[in-house]
Amino acid sequence: MKKDPIDVFDNWALIGRDERMAKGHAVSVKEMLKLAITGQKKFSFLDVGCGNGWVVRKMAKNNECLFAAGVDGSVRMIAKAKSVDEIGNYYCEDIRQWIPEMTFDIVHSMEVFYYVENPDTLIQNIFDFWLNPKGKLIMGIDFYYENTSCHNWQEDCGVNIMQLLPINTWVNFFRKAGFKNVCFRHLSVKEDWEGTLVVMGEKLT
Repeated sequence: MKKDPIDVFDNWALIGRDERMAKGHAVSVKEMLKLAITGQKKFSFLDVGCGNGWVVRKMAKNNECLFAAGVDGSVRMIAKAKSVDEIGNYYCEDIRQWIPEMTFDIVHSMEVFYYVENPDTLIQNIFDFWLNPKGKLIMGIDFYYENTSCHNWQEDCGVNIMQLLPINTWVNFFRKAGFKNVCFRHLSVKEDWEGTLVVMGEKLT
């Protein structure tokens, strides 16, 4: 029987799989952050699906980052983040409904958005309620239709919600939400692996 993504992530926190994921995603995330923050001065940053908080801790060390925070629906992931970083800003919230108390200049997410029933609604909420004017949303996913090597992941992970969508659908979600200068690229491409799909857009209003 397949489980809710949050239950799966809670278990991954217990068995240490979060640390393995952080290492596996490190190269792509490094490039994503470079894309998002190059030229940014005095910015605030939110990592969506922050897991154990490794990206938040990385960004908190950036001299231009005034405030770094992470949000995750997994109680155990947030507990792990706080155990490592007692003074960090971590929120345990349902990202499908959450409206943060502040808005951000950069919202980043790696391997999260396909775990929600309506990712287009999440992207719209981020545009409407999470971002400052001229803010950016950057999303990275490995689970998408063109990356055929990933098509069995839902069965392998036993997760009941995984949206296997093509690239143009994700790009259109950004555009329909109101993002401008929407672009996409592939990172960490290998043989038989299409790489991490990265989509980024700006809120110009």
